[in-house]
Amino acid sequence: MGRAFEYRRAAKEKRWDKMSKLFPKLGKAITMAAKEGGDDPTTNAKLRTAIQNAKAENMPKDNIEAAIKRAAQKDVANFTQVDYEGKGPHGVLVYVECATDNPTRTVANVKSYFNKAGGGVVPNGRLEFMFNRKSVFEIEKTDAVDPEEIELELIDAGCEEIDVTDDRIFVYGDYTSFGTLAKAIEDLNLNVLKSNLQRIPTNPVEFTEEQLADIEKMLDKIEDDDDIQQVFTNIA
Repeated sequence: MGRAFEYRRAAKEKRWDKMSKLFPKLGKAITMAAKEGGDDPTTNAKLRTAIQNAKAENMPKDNIEAAIKRAAQKDVANFTQVDYEGKGPHGVLVYVECATDNPTRTVANVKSYFNKAGGGVVPNGRLEFMFNRKSVFEIEKTDAVDPEEIELELIDAGCEEIDVTDDRIFVYGDYTSFGTLAKAIEDLNLNVLKSNLQRIPTNPVEFTEEQLADIEKMLDKIEDDDDIQQVFTNIA
């Protein structure tokens, strides 16, 4: 699971690197977290995670602080998290997570992206069983960090698997274990670069380069939308 996820993560980040709207999306996540649980990251784990992920993308400190302050403004929009599921070109399965202040606008836009690519949105829940929702933590690997010891220390907190690359350790657990894993990793004083809830396909599918080009074209359109926060597919 780890290596496949790493490939998908790299592919997604390559697309995100091209997006001029990356910082606003990260800022929206910070504002939503601060509005929901308060503006103190030491007591608001969700905000702490959002800030951590923003820093990992080199989001300036001023932008982060501005996003936190926006949560206290009376005129700031109330964002709702909504998900959409669909089938795209060549039968690719796509799960779209959104944060929107206008669900009517968002669903219309999402439907248009799928329809124009020759696919379509399906009823919510139809693709749920095609993805496993996982907590994923990306930790800096150093000479002082022993992956085997980390795995042993984190098992009781919900760690199901770890994957090791040259400079990263990926820790996976069920999505319900996100909080306990985050606390356990903090207690070990590990340098967490990113952490998130991901949807890992249960049956990844191989596509040809030509098919992937069509799929990527649709994904680029979806991810360029301000309301879209994360997009997951069943691409192997």
